[in-house]
Amino acid sequence: MTTMRAVIVREFGGLDQLTLAEVDPPQPMPDEVVIDVVAAGLNRADIMQRRGFYPPPQGASDILGLEVSGRVSAVGSEVRRWRVGDEVCALLEGGGYAEQVAVAFGQVMPVPRGVALADAAALPEVAATVWSNVVMTAGLHAGQVLLVHGGSSGIGTMATQVARELGATVAVTAGSAEKLTACADLGASILVNYREDDFVAELHAATDGRGADVILDNMGAKYLARNIAALADGGRLVVIGLQGGRRAELDLGALLGKRAGVIATSLRTRARAEKARVVAATVAHVWPMVESGAVRPIIAARFPLAEVAAAQALMEESSHIGKILLDVTSA
Repeated sequence: MTTMRAVIVREFGGLDQLTLAEVDPPQPMPDEVVIDVVAAGLNRADIMQRRGFYPPPQGASDILGLEVSGRVSAVGSEVRRWRVGDEVCALLEGGGYAEQVAVAFGQVMPVPRGVALADAAALPEVAATVWSNVVMTAGLHAGQVLLVHGGSSGIGTMATQVARELGATVAVTAGSAEKLTACADLGASILVNYREDDFVAELHAATDGRGADVILDNMGAKYLARNIAALADGGRLVVIGLQGGRRAELDLGALLGKRAGVIATSLRTRARAEKARVVAATVAHVWPMVESGAVRPIIAARFPLAEVAAAQALMEESSHIGKILLDVTSA
């Protein structure tokens, strides 16, 4: 392949800055593999990068896209785990909106048994995000309560299913009755329409005043004070998104009284060795749930690579439930 199709951002800004272009294909470093991409998953981080607010880590591709599925087409000299032709999915630092992508071998995962290759692109980012934050960082376990903001999102639908399988009680916030019904079907039992009800009051009413042991938050500043109010004694608030802003006043007294913690994490910027550890744990613990059929990728829509602007527009509208995928193999 002398050139490949990829989505580039001409200048930071709106959807009109997304352009399908011919670019040079990647060459693997000694510890990398090249994947012929079948499908790529969309994430809100892609929109933030397009707008100029979320640059890729140093040395990473500036092409959008944090997760793909496809087939290995080349391997670096140090790679022993993967072979040309393997069907895989992968967690990326960037480069997924393209026909080929190079990725460190430790961030590559086998496609779970029973999952179609084109569907597997819906798994890496959400599964690794949920397992690393909810379990590895926050320590959620059976009998505890997890509150997930944005319960109908890709991360939300994965977090609900995984927490249910761990034996936790799942509370979610979402913006419509349709979204809450979808969350209930996946195992959420405390359902809050954030447009109509106060999630702190609803959560306390449903837990006899105890609150949530773990909160997975994508809003940041806007929800900080209310999230702390919603925490149980010893609770952990894990912030993984800043859709509601990045600066807010933190009441340390409220944390002290509950012996609670606030943790802000990002998966993309971690060192490759740390990401490899997360990926290995995700495969070890989440993949068996997927292969048993207990957990499944929730896919809202698919778009050809050339219709990437329409795909991102749907994500910006927030009317979807689950993941949005790009079909890279279609015209």
